[in-house]
Amino acid sequence: MDAEKSTPNRWPLLVTVVAALLSVFQLWQPVAGFVPPGVLPWETILGMQPAVYFRPVHLCWILCLGFWVYPLRVRGTDLPWLDVLTTLLVLWASWRILRFDYSAIDHLLNGLGAADFLAGVIIVLATLELARRSVGPVMGIIGLVFVLYAAFGNVLPDVLATRGFSFERIVRFQVFTGAGLYGAPIGIAAGAVFSFVLFGAFLQVTGAGKMLIDLSFAAAGKSRGGPAKASVMASAAMGSISGSAIANTVTTGSLTIPMMKKLGYKPAQAAGIEAAASTGGQIMPPIMGAGAFVMAEFTKTPYGDIVWMALVPALLYFTSVLLYVHLMASKAGFKGASERPKVLPIFLSGLHFFLPLALITVLLLQNYSPLLVGAAGCAAVVAASLLRSHTRIGFAEIVAGLRQGALLAVPISVACAVAGIVVGTIGQTGIGLQFTESVVSLSDGRLWLALILVAVAALVLGMGLPATAAYIVLAVMTGPALQELGLALITAHMIIFWLAQSSNVTPPIALAAFAGAGIAGARPMASAVSALKLANGLFVIPLMMAYSPLLLTDAQGWPVVLVAGAVTLLLIVVLAMALEGFLWTTVPQYLRVAALVCAGLLVWPDTLVRSLGAVLALFLFAVNWLQARRSY
Repeated sequence: MDAEKSTPNRWPLLVTVVAALLSVFQLWQPVAGFVPPGVLPWETILGMQPAVYFRPVHLCWILCLGFWVYPLRVRGTDLPWLDVLTTLLVLWASWRILRFDYSAIDHLLNGLGAADFLAGVIIVLATLELARRSVGPVMGIIGLVFVLYAAFGNVLPDVLATRGFSFERIVRFQVFTGAGLYGAPIGIAAGAVFSFVLFGAFLQVTGAGKMLIDLSFAAAGKSRGGPAKASVMASAAMGSISGSAIANTVTTGSLTIPMMKKLGYKPAQAAGIEAAASTGGQIMPPIMGAGAFVMAEFTKTPYGDIVWMALVPALLYFTSVLLYVHLMASKAGFKGASERPKVLPIFLSGLHFFLPLALITVLLLQNYSPLLVGAAGCAAVVAASLLRSHTRIGFAEIVAGLRQGALLAVPISVACAVAGIVVGTIGQTGIGLQFTESVVSLSDGRLWLALILVAVAALVLGMGLPATAAYIVLAVMTGPALQELGLALITAHMIIFWLAQSSNVTPPIALAAFAGAGIAGARPMASAVSALKLANGLFVIPLMMAYSPLLLTDAQGWPVVLVAGAVTLLLIVVLAMALEGFLWTTVPQYLRVAALVCAGLLVWPDTLVRSLGAVLALFLFAVNWLQARRSY
C-alpha cells in the first residue's frame, strides 16, 4: 500500500511534523554516537539511545504515525476518535515499557504486574492491527497465529505440538526481552533500513532518482526493445535503494510500461518485464533493499563481504532478464525508440548526484556502520543538490523528504516487528528445531529436495509477508536445515534470501506482477506468468549457488567464481533458448528439447558432466546461428 495515497486529509500538518521529527530523530542517532559523554545537555534524551530504549521509542513513533496514515474505516467511514484513543494507549504502553526495570528479578519469580502485562498486550495488538492496515490482513493473521500457537500448541498433533505457554509468559518473552517484538528484525528496520529508505526519499525529492531513470532510457532506448531494457536498468538502480519490489514497479513502471506497450510489447509482457526487473532490485548491490543488512546481522558477516558475494549472482540475474527482453523484442521484430534523449547531457546535468552514490558504496565496502552510512548518504544527497542551480532544493523539499521517508518506513518497520513476534515464538516454542528436523527428514538427506521444500515455503510465506520479513522467518526456520545438509552459513542465507523474493513474481499471488498489471491494463495472472518466465533466475541461480562456487569468499577467489559464473551464464542462455524458442532465429522443437537436456548437464555437480554440457551448449548456439545465417 502506498503511504502517500492512504494518508487521510485530516491532520496533514500534524502528520508532516510527526513524520519529519521521526526522521530527524533517526538521523540524529548515529551522529549522537560521536559526541563524547557529558557534552550534550539532557543526555538521557538527546544522546545515543541503547537498543532497550531506541527500539521501543522507534516502534511507538511508527505505531502512532501509522494509525493516522492508515486510518480505521468501517463501511467506508473513518473513525478518528478510535485512532486517537489507540494512539494514547500506545503512548501509555510504551512509557510503561521504557520505565520497566530489567535488572529486577521480581517479574521472573512472580510474573509481570497487571500494568506491565496490559502495556505488553496493547503493544502486541497495536502492532498486529497496524500490520493488517498497512501491509495487509495476511500479515496480521500470521502474527496472531504464531501468538496463539505459543499459547495452545499443546493441543495440536504431535508433529506440531509444543508446550503451551500462559499469555503472561508470552507477553513477557515477546515484549520484555530482546528476543521477540523488540528483537533483531525491528532493530535492523529502525537502524540501517530506515536510514536507507530515507536516502531513497531524498533521491526522489532532489531529482536524482529521475536522473537515473532518464539516463537508463538514454543509454538503452535506441537499441532493439530499448524501453524494456531501460526499464531493467532503471529498476536495478532504483530497486536496490527503494527496498520494495512493488513500490519500484509502481514508480518506474508508470514511465516504462506505457513506453513498452507503445513499442509493441503485449500488456502482460510489459507488466512482467517491469515486475521481474523491480524484484531484481532487491538482490542488487550495494544496498539490496533491506535484506543485506538483515543477512549481515544474522550471519555475523561484514556488510562489505556480502556486497561482493552478491555481485556476480545479481549481474547474472539482470543479464538473464535483459536476455529475455532482447529475445522477445527480436522475436517480434521490435525496433528501438524512435526518439530518445542524449546520454551525455543527462549525465553531465546529474553528474554531481553520483557523488553521494559513490560515497555510500565506498563506506559500505569499508564496513562502516550501515546506520551511519545511510545518514551520511542523506546529508550528501542534499549537499550535492545544492551544488547546481537546477537541482537546488529548499527547506520545503527537505521537509518533504523527511516526511516521505518516515511514511515509507511505516509498513517496513511494522512488518519487521511482526516478523520479530514470529521469530520470538519460534525461539520460545522450539518449533524451528522441529521444522529443521522435518525438512531434513522429508528430503532424506538430498539437498535438491530440501531446496524445493524451502522454495515452496518461501512462496507460501511470501504471499502474506514482505520479502524481508519472509526472509527473516525462513532464515530462522530453514537455515539450520540447509546447513545440516552441507551448505555454508552464508550460502544457505543467500539462497534463502533469493528465494524469499520469488513470491513477487510467482502465481498465484504475485504482488509485483499484479501491480504492473494494474498499470498496463493487463490480466493479472497472465502478467504473473510472464514475470515468472523472465525472473526464473530467482530459482536457477540459487540452485547454482548450492552446487557451484558462485559466491566470492576467502575460500573461493575470483578465478573460481568467474568460472562458476560462466557455467551459470551458459545455463541461463540454454534455458532462454528452450523457454522462449528463439536465439538468433526461431529454435526448432528438437533443439529446444536438446537445450533442456543441456541445462540438466550444466546443473549436475560433476566437472566432467558440466564440461560436456558446456560443449553441447556451444554446439547448440552454433547450430542456431548457422540457421539464422541461412535464413537471411
